[in-house]
Amino acid sequence: MAEPALDLTQKPIYPTIEFEQFQGVGLSSQRTRDRLISRLMTLGVHDAEVLKVMRVVPRHLFVDEAMAGQSYEDTALPVGYGQTISQPWVVAIMTSWIRAGRPLHKVLDIGTGSGYQAAILSLLADQVFSVERIAPLQIRAQQVLKKLGLNNIEFDISDGHWGWQQKAPFDAILCAAAPDKLPESLLEQLNEGGRLVLPIGKEVQVLKGYEKTSTGVKESFLGEVMFVPLKTGVEV
Repeated sequence: MAEPALDLTQKPIYPTIEFEQFQGVGLSSQRTRDRLISRLMTLGVHDAEVLKVMRVVPRHLFVDEAMAGQSYEDTALPVGYGQTISQPWVVAIMTSWIRAGRPLHKVLDIGTGSGYQAAILSLLADQVFSVERIAPLQIRAQQVLKKLGLNNIEFDISDGHWGWQQKAPFDAILCAAAPDKLPESLLEQLNEGGRLVLPIGKEVQVLKGYEKTSTGVKESFLGEVMFVPLKTGVEV
């Protein structure tokens, strides 16, 4: 079966960023990236803007150089401190769900990690606020994001269960670590019409989406996943 083609003829909604200087070679080349995007499309990712962004963001810069050759495989990879860079399919599904085809102004990214998810969000939203409990990990992510010229992201070292009350309300919240149960404080920090997506559980985790409406909260089941746990406290 032929790989589906990605229509890049329409102007992207994100600002023009000059990523050409970060093009990889071999297993991190544009051709390899395009194969990943084709795979995401066959797996049911249909948000063209998310696919365009994931096509241009150099994922290999967010992992150790020794793992650059695996960076465009559809798999999670370790980034140190017991954390991972999420599987591309999961990044695409979570990002597509919170976007829901609408403009995003303020987004909260819980679990900066490698910084890759923040980079994707920064090209789809006016402002991104990213929190991380492990200070050295976030500092390293900031260095990569600065190198890429992505300057619409604010950072904080904080327990992800708390969200970022001072910057609320948000149009969307994306959490890349799994709490045992839904932190109600995150729902409280959403705008009406806002969306929250996160994995929940221990041994068995499910990816859930929550939409805050005028009459309550709508819950969606998005599949089974495996994430690192959302731990409490901070490490500086």
